[in-house]
Amino acid sequence: MAWPRLRRPPAWGVEPVPAGERVLGFFDLFVLWSSLGVGLLVLVAGAIVVWAFGLSLLEAIAVAVAGSLIGSLLLAAAALPGSRNGVPTMVSLRPVLGRRGSWAPSALNAFQLLGWAAFELLVMGLAAAVVLGYPFGPWTPALFVPLFGAVVLLLALGGPLAVVRQWLEKFAIWLVYGTTAVVAVFLALRLGELGVELGTRPYPAGYTGWPSILLALDLVIVMPLSWWPLVADYNRFGRSERTSFAATAAGYAAANTAFYVLGAGLGAAAAFMIDPAGPPDVLAALALLGLGAFPLLIILVDETDNAFANVYSTGVSVQNMAPRLRQATLVAIATAAAGAGAVALVATGEGIGGGYETFLILIGGLFAPLLGVVVADALVVRRLAYGPREFDEGAPPVRWLALLSWALGVGLYYATFWGLLPGAGVLGSTLPAFSLAAAAHVAFSRLGRPRIPATAREGEAPAPGRP
Repeated sequence: MAWPRLRRPPAWGVEPVPAGERVLGFFDLFVLWSSLGVGLLVLVAGAIVVWAFGLSLLEAIAVAVAGSLIGSLLLAAAALPGSRNGVPTMVSLRPVLGRRGSWAPSALNAFQLLGWAAFELLVMGLAAAVVLGYPFGPWTPALFVPLFGAVVLLLALGGPLAVVRQWLEKFAIWLVYGTTAVVAVFLALRLGELGVELGTRPYPAGYTGWPSILLALDLVIVMPLSWWPLVADYNRFGRSERTSFAATAAGYAAANTAFYVLGAGLGAAAAFMIDPAGPPDVLAALALLGLGAFPLLIILVDETDNAFANVYSTGVSVQNMAPRLRQATLVAIATAAAGAGAVALVATGEGIGGGYETFLILIGGLFAPLLGVVVADALVVRRLAYGPREFDEGAPPVRWLALLSWALGVGLYYATFWGLLPGAGVLGSTLPAFSLAAAAHVAFSRLGRPRIPATAREGEAPAPGRP
């Protein structure tokens, strides 16, 4: 009997994905982005909303809905140039920043994605250790890192199409949806038993009025925005940019809202069942719902696709700078580096919410103002009128005014984050930095308007598969 032949899936690097390979529809991308919106870190962020900012559950729900919608719409908008032209996110920055100008965000993105991949492997190792009761002592999480790293590597080598249609749609996402519903029901019942109402402030000391609400909104918006540097790495496989936009916004908003609300509920439960001062222990609160290790196991299953996205997109970002490097090699190196980083984090005693996570969030702050430049360029300055050659040799080496707009936004982001501008921090850091960078780019475009290729000026016909 002959063994079945295993065909390696195509590895699209920086080349535009042909129309025949753009096969992901609304449901496919909805599943992908709702899955990427799920995670243990989102639950922790939801608990922070009620603990650090003192919000009631009703306020937390309102902030989760509003912030998720704003952030998810911006996330979907960031993917439009890439999904229309079939190129990954960092390549879609070439018309905006220039060919070499796009190398700076590519390098930063690869760096932060490696960091997040290491942190995801750490989270999975910690979750497995908690489920098994730390049978090998403090080093138990490190022993699981190679196992989870191997799973992540296989997913990354399979590519986005295989992950969406073979892993998520056939298995993982249904477990996540079902478990989320079960946890929500048990949590609502437990909060009812504890007498926690929607207007209750579990941690009232942190509430300062509108500043608390606006800062909590900023925290919610940050989560979907953290994914935009890699959004088109996957949406370039969508059948059309309209489908990709709708599915991304709907899928991520739904998951982000649900998990922020669940996290806020778990934070409230922790205040009444564990420690009224906090910080809330989300894992302990989950355990006290009476579901055993089941919820943690399912979240663990879903964390694999987050780690996959970080590893896969690390390779794609590096290819924007060095397109001749093989994607499989880059993915393998990225997985090994992330695994080594996760073991190092175990050795240093890092956990969820530690200093390393704060460092990664600070690195991610560089991309909120860049998103302002990208959205302003795509929707206001150029209105998506990019010629195909602008994603290759048609783009100039560097667009300095776009880089200046980005730098201004970055400066405002860190100035507000560290409280260097009195009173400015009440709005958070994300939206002000985004707005300044976008406004500056629109203004600077009047001074040095980018040359629009003749094909774009004349209304170039879209490629097959586009609306």
